[in-house]
Amino acid sequence: MTQVRPITDAALPGWWHPLADRAARIDGESITRFLPPADGGREAGVLILLGSGDDGPDVVLTQRASSLRHHAGQPSFPGGVAEPGDASIVDTALREAREEIGLDPASVTVVTTLPELWIGVTDHRVTPVLAWWHSPHPISAVDPAEVATVSRLSIHELADPANRMRCRHPSGYIGPAFAADGMLVWGFTAGVLAVVLRLGGWERPWDQNRITDFDGGDP
Repeated sequence: MTQVRPITDAALPGWWHPLADRAARIDGESITRFLPPADGGREAGVLILLGSGDDGPDVVLTQRASSLRHHAGQPSFPGGVAEPGDASIVDTALREAREEIGLDPASVTVVTTLPELWIGVTDHRVTPVLAWWHSPHPISAVDPAEVATVSRLSIHELADPANRMRCRHPSGYIGPAFAADGMLVWGFTAGVLAVVLRLGGWERPWDQNRITDFDGGDP
């Protein structure tokens, strides 16, 4: 999947530009060892929706419904699998965000994308779409059977070393994790958030020997 060229718009907040520029230049190997195979896999898009909150930049996360077959109860970005009517993977991410949290696409400026990544447990080729929420409006879970809650998490809170750790899954997988808004954010979502913090220049030194055990769900 070809990356979207970054928008160099002076109307974007100053904090956006380092993130957009670095995100457009990074390759998949600099993000994860879990890269898509040469063939196969279902295309999907997730929306990394960044706005300006009371405490600086924030990001929208959902908590998936506990009844779902995959990733039940897990915090995640709005998004999902591409459908035949989607013009692009960006359209996929925006459509899914509208269906999941009632996001108005007109309130969003798509800035750039990260390289396509792979979630092996579901065989999805996922493109993270970075977007500026220039006109925030109320959002909420549209379908409780799919999304339980919606949160705007402060980047400052996510970057706080007290809220960072690594999470160990029963499968043996160990990866980044965050404690925020009463949630444990881990797996694919936490990995991408860690990259966003690094690219945006928000990462602070934290104790990588701090490990918590997780007892359920997909990595």
